[in-house]
Amino acid sequence: MGSPTKVLLLENIHTSAHELFRAAGVELELVKGALGEKELIEKLQTGVQVLGIRSKTKVTPAVLDAAPSLMTVGCFCIGTNQVALSHANSRGIPVFNAPFSNTRSVAELVISEVIALARQLGDRSREVHEGRWRKVADGCIEVRGKTLGIVGYGHIGRQVGVLAEMIGMRVIFFDSAARLPMGNNRSCASMDALLSEADFVTLHVPETPQTANLIGEAEIAKMKRGSYLLNLSRGTVVVIQALADAITSGQIAGAAVDVYPDEPETNSDGFVSPLRGLPNVLLTPHVGGSTMEAQEAIGREVATALIKYVDHGTTVGTVNFPQVELPRTEGKHRIVNVHRNVPGVLRDINRCISELDGNVYAQVLSTDPTIGYLVADLDNPITGELAKSITRLDTNLRTRAM
Repeated sequence: MGSPTKVLLLENIHTSAHELFRAAGVELELVKGALGEKELIEKLQTGVQVLGIRSKTKVTPAVLDAAPSLMTVGCFCIGTNQVALSHANSRGIPVFNAPFSNTRSVAELVISEVIALARQLGDRSREVHEGRWRKVADGCIEVRGKTLGIVGYGHIGRQVGVLAEMIGMRVIFFDSAARLPMGNNRSCASMDALLSEADFVTLHVPETPQTANLIGEAEIAKMKRGSYLLNLSRGTVVVIQALADAITSGQIAGAAVDVYPDEPETNSDGFVSPLRGLPNVLLTPHVGGSTMEAQEAIGREVATALIKYVDHGTTVGTVNFPQVELPRTEGKHRIVNVHRNVPGVLRDINRCISELDGNVYAQVLSTDPTIGYLVADLDNPITGELAKSITRLDTNLRTRAM
């Protein structure tokens, strides 16, 4: 990555990313907090080519349309719903994230909260802080021998299952896709079957139309009376009022919630929820992946992906773009092109190469329903002229010589 590349990082992204970008010789600007749409547009119009955000900054279609120099966006977190992914795709802007770097951090918090709920530790701690001494055993249980039900058996769900078995729990899981069980974890035929059998239910699903309100009044009624519910996945997955009602009625003995349908934009005292003040309810401010180890790993993972895209055109790991990786060969000259996915584009690009007496050493094209992404290495140094020629094609979205 050459020195002209301008990188803007928002929201206190870990210094591990800063170090990689500085080593790559970029012009780096850091902003501690999130930016609103107007402020973000103003920043991007200064020639920013690489944008790094976490979960609070919203990259809307208006932001993308107003940022002609923007090449790529990095979400230094798991989620990418804060970015208008389809619009970014249509503008030839790949979006990267870090889907695995905080897996262990989230899994460890889940296990700690299972034990804390089983022993009502949140209530006991609060009481002692308030000067009350309530040494009780009623309702407090061991987790050994109890059944943990995992809804969503991806990377985090599987890690939770492994850790739960290590402390003596039985583990069952349900996933909409076929998953290979880890250890003695057992698959359930349906979510209803899991809900009726589990003593603890933990949710690890993405935010999709299918998972919106996944756990509501009807689903909670199918759970064992006196069981526990944990949600460290997405705020839209659980109907909060239904959960609050179930805790009040005793259907649910306790809950741990880290994500909410509406979360404050900044650190503040303005959080409101029907779950506040309820017994044996652990509420945390979206900190499932907030460990120094996870943030450091996320910084490295996303920064590395962004640098590889700018330097080599590599799009492996994007969430909204065709996946292409072509190893660099010394002495060859690379060009990358994003175009509308219509018939005849590769023919037209190869004609441009031929007209400049170019010779293709290697070429990879991948498409999705909307766009095509081409990476080509040439034997001769014509990429500057070639980029100008390709840009004149009606199908061109973005072309860059490297």
